[in-house]
Amino acid sequence: MSTDTPSAADQLLIEHAHRHGFAVTAKMLEVWRSRGLLPGNIPGGGLGRGKGSTSSPAPESFDLVLGLARHAGRGKRPTDVALLLFDEGLPVPERTVRAAFTGAVDTITVPGDDEPDTDPDQRLNDLADHIDDAGLTATLVPARARRIDEGIARLARAGGHTWPPAEFAAFDEDPHRSTATPKDAALASAAAVITGTMSLEDIGYMLRAMNPTAVANPIASLVETTWKDAPEIADAILTDDRHLALGPVRDARDHLRDLAATAPLEDLTRSWRTVEGVRQWALNLCGRVEEELAAGHLGEAAREWQICRYAMAGLALLSTLKQRDWPPAQHARDALALLFQLGGLQRLDDLVPGCQWHLLGTEGLMPPPVRELLQDLISRNAPGASSGVAVRPAS
Repeated sequence: MSTDTPSAADQLLIEHAHRHGFAVTAKMLEVWRSRGLLPGNIPGGGLGRGKGSTSSPAPESFDLVLGLARHAGRGKRPTDVALLLFDEGLPVPERTVRAAFTGAVDTITVPGDDEPDTDPDQRLNDLADHIDDAGLTATLVPARARRIDEGIARLARAGGHTWPPAEFAAFDEDPHRSTATPKDAALASAAAVITGTMSLEDIGYMLRAMNPTAVANPIASLVETTWKDAPEIADAILTDDRHLALGPVRDARDHLRDLAATAPLEDLTRSWRTVEGVRQWALNLCGRVEEELAAGHLGEAAREWQICRYAMAGLALLSTLKQRDWPPAQHARDALALLFQLGGLQRLDDLVPGCQWHLLGTEGLMPPPVRELLQDLISRNAPGASSGVAVRPAS
């Protein structure tokens, strides 16, 4: 059938779009269907006496056509369009949504991907040489975060205060330990992708490097001393070479692809919304702190910033500021990474019964949207709380 002459069913969609101010053609409908963004029409009964048969648009097509008219266009990648429609809660075909999430993972590349059969140790050596030769580095503390840190320190000194208090160093067994360089960080990050693991030492180095002006880093110290302080737990969660692996040891991208293919759509949606909330929280906190700095007064926002910078929520602040733009593919990767982390918590709960999950509710340890997502787990064994429902496994 010529795309210049729309079927009666397609004409309904075209007229629907027109009533909402969009110009849609039969050719556009055909292209969207070929890309899996729009379902086909539903065949109906025959007209009789050789006059052909009828069809009607799938009910979800009417909303999808409006979304496609808003987002699709020349040069737009179909996977990005699918994710934008997913973001709006539109009924994109499930197969297309999953393919878009998988495609987002596939954009993560590491030197040596074209030689996957290389011995793992040799590949890591080659990767180190490549990073060294190319002078590759990873941004540890974005400029905006550095300016905020420096502004808070300046105002604190002017007011005769110090942060953190001297007693803070008592919680760090090695407060003068060296930190990772930007080149070290690039290698550690790339190695974590291709192995799906990271050594406790590297995690500690990275945490310290992300807060280089800190006189002490108790969270990094806790990580570095896990093997000594909690050997039973370490034996349960670490590999033989003392690396942390939140799942089977393999390329981290394979874990994310598995989630893209198998995680319930409601879990993908929940994670998508949560990482969006984390980004909004981080940018809002930055803006609030900057307003306090401009006014020359350290208030509630600066207090929250300081607590987060010395705890795990600070990593979300830095990650957000590194990503000035946040395209749909990055949004999808962040959502899958969060699902992977949630699955890791569930596996840890299975391996080490009696974990003090209520500590995740401590301010600064988790970004507020993630803390809210984990409320069932946090409240399950809180002091004085009755048993509740555990966090849902992320497949």
